[in-house]
Amino acid sequence: MEIVSGLVSYALAKFFFLSRLSNKEDAEKIKKMEEKVLEVYDIIRTIRDPEKPNSLEELEVVAEECIEVKTLDDDEYLIIIHFKPTVPHCSLATLIGLCLRVKLQRCLPFKHKLEIYISQGSHSTEEDINKQINDKERVAAAMENPNLREIVEQCVIEPDD
Repeated sequence: MEIVSGLVSYALAKFFFLSRLSNKEDAEKIKKMEEKVLEVYDIIRTIRDPEKPNSLEELEVVAEECIEVKTLDDDEYLIIIHFKPTVPHCSLATLIGLCLRVKLQRCLPFKHKLEIYISQGSHSTEEDINKQINDKERVAAAMENPNLREIVEQCVIEPDD
């Protein structure tokens, strides 16, 4: 009986030790993802609206809550962004999505994959726009257009402090 009690005691101690270790690892992982979200947000919040003199943050087109970061590998992340155009028929929603993509591709210091979407129900043609801004060939073609490229450059340029 003493041996069984000792084994049970050992097994319970090991279980509690491992569960604390797992909780600590989970907490570290959550903290790391929160830091990545803030890093992404700091990059995109200053993007200028193509029509207005305001940033996407000021117009509440983007917010920290609209960003999700998931681990793909040890050093690669999936970044999912849901942005909300100012009006449901915004004609520049695709351009805003393009600006988000371009700035993140240029500025993120870690390996990543991007998925950019219009927040569900916030635009009349969200499905079509989501396809456009997540299609590599369409994005590349758009950036070959000098007029469009100039607009994107004006939107993603860092403001003077």
